[in-house]
Amino acid sequence: MSSMQYADGKILADVKDGVGVITFNQPEKHNAMSAGMWRGTAEALTAWQNDPAVRALVITGAGDKAFVSGADISEFASLRSAADAQIEYDRATSAGRAQLATFPKPVIARIGGWCLGGGLAIAMQADIRIATEASVFGIPADRLGLAYGFDMVQTLVSLVGAANARQLLFTGSRIPAAEALRIGLINQMVANDKLGETVDALTRTIADNAPLTIAAAKLAVRQTLLSAAERDTAAIAAAVATCYASADYAEGRKAFAEKRPPRFTGS
Repeated sequence: MSSMQYADGKILADVKDGVGVITFNQPEKHNAMSAGMWRGTAEALTAWQNDPAVRALVITGAGDKAFVSGADISEFASLRSAADAQIEYDRATSAGRAQLATFPKPVIARIGGWCLGGGLAIAMQADIRIATEASVFGIPADRLGLAYGFDMVQTLVSLVGAANARQLLFTGSRIPAAEALRIGLINQMVANDKLGETVDALTRTIADNAPLTIAAAKLAVRQTLLSAAERDTAAIAAAVATCYASADYAEGRKAFAEKRPPRFTGS
């Protein structure tokens, strides 16, 4: 197991058995995200992006009170007090957001407790969201007088539909995990004491599967969310061709014939 710390220990990055885990580690503020934590997240993701030892990524919050409760409001006066300050804040956090949005490997959000505002925006960047029964979700932007950009709203609509997105955005209401599951905001709800083992089982399955196949699938799914004019169909075709030309494809066929589990290397 390897471990690193970023942002003065507020971002913890661990790798074990093919799975990277990023922990937002500011529990005294319910893991509210500061600009420094976003920079630390970008550093960790950059280190893992092309690392074959990392086949899946888990993002989670320290403790059991919150995944991420939103942006660190203590920075608003200095970094988000007006339009120009908002531009600077977006610049300071854009690298981490972009790295998370484009990370090529499966991303699983392990959610316990509050998942609000910017924290929900982070969770929505994950490919799969698993939450406890006690988790709570919401977008309280209208209580602060700020607004979310197009990308975040587009992602929300793609998950829950326009009607549910409007209700969340217009009311600022918090909803329980059961409601989040019903509207498609999360993939699975589990008992509070089953979150870790559920996510571990999922990531073990992903880490054992063919990395090139998973990368091709993630790319294709992401492209379906773009307009026809924006889609990179050539990249999808190239990813498919890479799979068929890979040693893993040969290993998969051989393992099937020999009735044994395949041993994929990502090559």
